[in-house]
Amino acid sequence: MKRLTCALILAVVALGSAGARAQGGGGAGSAEQPAVTPFELQRLFDSYALLQAQEQLKISDEQFSRFLPRFKALQDARRQMLQQRTRVLADVRRLLNEAQADEWQIRERLKQLQDLEDRGAAEARKAYDAIDQVLDVRQQGQFRLFEEQMERRKLELVTRARQANRANRGQRQTERVP
Repeated sequence: MKRLTCALILAVVALGSAGARAQGGGGAGSAEQPAVTPFELQRLFDSYALLQAQEQLKISDEQFSRFLPRFKALQDARRQMLQQRTRVLADVRRLLNEAQADEWQIRERLKQLQDLEDRGAAEARKAYDAIDQVLDVRQQGQFRLFEEQMERRKLELVTRARQANRANRGQRQTERVP
């Protein structure tokens, strides 16, 4: 258990250093460092969320061994649904941008989108039910509040990263002007 906690702490530290690199805090060599991919950032944030869940919900070691795979299943279900939804919406956008938009194809993509959302909601409900089997009622309520808090935290991080990217772009453009 202690090894897992140490691994998660390292992931959180890596998340912090990735954020510093994204904000240009890596020093002179930072331009040469490869950017952190969205997938890597998501993995790091998921690790951070797991560590925070264990701490905030006061999950025992026995509960944690059952909570971990269920929490990961919820995260995976959400991520998979979001990826599929994004692909279908890209198809809708492409179809709408065509000069001769095929209404039948648009209608099919919208139906596909509705089916995805229905299936995603069912998978999320199933994952919540599995998590609820591990947690007591108080922890279940805390988990719902915790998820809201993590979602807000993620939005804050994305906003900061975008602001840092804009600032860095503006700074690079200013440096290029003689």
